[in-house]
Amino acid sequence: MKNSFTLVLFLLLSGSLLSQNAEIKIPASYSNIIQKGERLYFKNPVTGRMAPQKVTRPFEQIQNLSVMPTGTKTGIAFDFKNSSFTGTIYYGLFSSQQQKYAYPVYFKKSAVIKNGKAVINLKQTAGRYDIAGWEETGQMKLGYRIVNTQGVILYDGKINIKGKGPFVPDLTITEGPLVNILSENGAVISFETNKLCQPDIVVNGKKYKNPLETGLHHEIKLSGLEADRSYRYTVHYGDYSETYSFKTAPKEGSRTAFTFAYASDSRKANGDGERNIYGVNAYILKRMAVLAAKEKAVFMQFTGDLINGYSSSIGQQRLEYANWKNTVEPYWHYMPFVIGPGNHEAFLKVFDNGSHYGVSVDNFPFDKVSAEKVFADEFVNPENGPDTEDGAYYDPDRKTTDFPSYKETAYYYVYDNIAMVVLNSNYWYTPSIRQIPLTGGNPHAYIMDNQLKWLKNTLSELQDDNRIDHIFVTLHTPAFPNAGHGGDDMWYHGNNKIRPWVDGKPVKKGIIERRDQFLNLLINRNPKVLALLCGDEHNYTRMLINNNTPRYPKGYKKPEVKLIRGLWQITNGSAGAPYYGLQKMPWTHFVKKYTTQHALMLFDVDGKKVTLRVINPDTFEKIETVVLTK
Repeated sequence: MKNSFTLVLFLLLSGSLLSQNAEIKIPASYSNIIQKGERLYFKNPVTGRMAPQKVTRPFEQIQNLSVMPTGTKTGIAFDFKNSSFTGTIYYGLFSSQQQKYAYPVYFKKSAVIKNGKAVINLKQTAGRYDIAGWEETGQMKLGYRIVNTQGVILYDGKINIKGKGPFVPDLTITEGPLVNILSENGAVISFETNKLCQPDIVVNGKKYKNPLETGLHHEIKLSGLEADRSYRYTVHYGDYSETYSFKTAPKEGSRTAFTFAYASDSRKANGDGERNIYGVNAYILKRMAVLAAKEKAVFMQFTGDLINGYSSSIGQQRLEYANWKNTVEPYWHYMPFVIGPGNHEAFLKVFDNGSHYGVSVDNFPFDKVSAEKVFADEFVNPENGPDTEDGAYYDPDRKTTDFPSYKETAYYYVYDNIAMVVLNSNYWYTPSIRQIPLTGGNPHAYIMDNQLKWLKNTLSELQDDNRIDHIFVTLHTPAFPNAGHGGDDMWYHGNNKIRPWVDGKPVKKGIIERRDQFLNLLINRNPKVLALLCGDEHNYTRMLINNNTPRYPKGYKKPEVKLIRGLWQITNGSAGAPYYGLQKMPWTHFVKKYTTQHALMLFDVDGKKVTLRVINPDTFEKIETVVLTK
């Protein structure tokens, strides 16, 4: 993740450069995208019709809603710089009492947003309503929620405030701190502040800081700690401090018993309220986090479709990511949430050809605004994955960058005796398979050559590591869709013609061939791979993949791969997105369990034994318990 202010500044500058007719470097991997004057166009090679790039600037952007309020004699005032914005701000104090998982308690009154402005009277929270103790200390932390006139919750914010009247908004950690990249000797703590500062973190009397860092985004590495031990950490910033705790991982291969959690697909749902905090089903997502904490999970892996996404506005995309992180933040103070991408994390360059969705490709320049770059800016993940698809046989120009980076979107990590390999099955993603031959791009679920090569090498290393007993591979898209995605994922109704196009040419392998290469690595080459963890389909489905599983369309003439053992494919896209019903597929009778209930998967790892417990986080109903190992 990088300083978000820098990214916004870049975008503003790039806009001004466009107005001066600056030439835009169009990646050679794309086709039929041209620049004419100040704008980019998609030129249809059949009709010659020019579709201009859409430029969208919705008000619902992070920079418009996370504004710094000003102080008044009786409270604080917001100015959203938009005279047409109307709505409501709900607000309340964080209690001064020690709480492990702290949320604000909303006050009985709210403030009206009219003509883009709102005033909160903090004097009204005095007396019996002063749960923060601000009348005594002159300090409070205020939580607030911005809601539009349609009742959609747009953003939850928080702000430190000094004074007893007049009041002064002050330096605040607006996001985090979050525990990331957990290891046996430390972790990386990340957080955002609303003002430039140089914070530090103290653990066991030792101070950690980044000497050259004075910014808004902060990543501080903690190291030199003991394995499998709980530590309190205190973040100091300005006149403030916040204290939380985390537990280091056990030594690799120590085979201590532990539990980890898995889920995906928390994008917005119908029902309003917290089922749609602008792009996120925060209600179910929060219940997932609560249950994972209750069950003492050591980490949660969440693979894809966090948000509604598919945006072409950087501020809108960042707003949805902020709402996702805000939802689980109180639990992320203590337990890592490890995030992988899905198709709804798409950040697109869209051309208006008159159709509903237009012509869309992964945004560029790739090193600044691709979906991969924006995702990497928002999360702190390991950086041990593949580099890019540059250098593959289909790379059109070995001297230039023609593909986005995989950095922090594909990677692996180890916890005790398990390894988790996280893949990006929506890399360089072009949403429409009909448009891919015209523009170039990668279809949903296709794993391109360099990522597959990296997977092969990574699995081989993990297979040979005696400290590791079980390997989990996770990606957003199932190899065998069962409920809602029979027309895509790694099947496309059995159409092997589906594949990426690069510089106007299709790659050699189709989707079914590539799926077989993927299965061969997981099943035949690396017997430690215990399960394939997926999402995309909004339900919980556990199925067995083996050589008896029907895997090919009628008349398939390519070589078929023989599978020498069984593998669990477990799909859990039930973290809040609208449900999908079970479809009849060639392999349906290999489905062992299916439900549309919201489901949190909990893996109990005890040496060589792995037991899966699946629980509805909304009701705590037990869905199933199954031993995955023989």
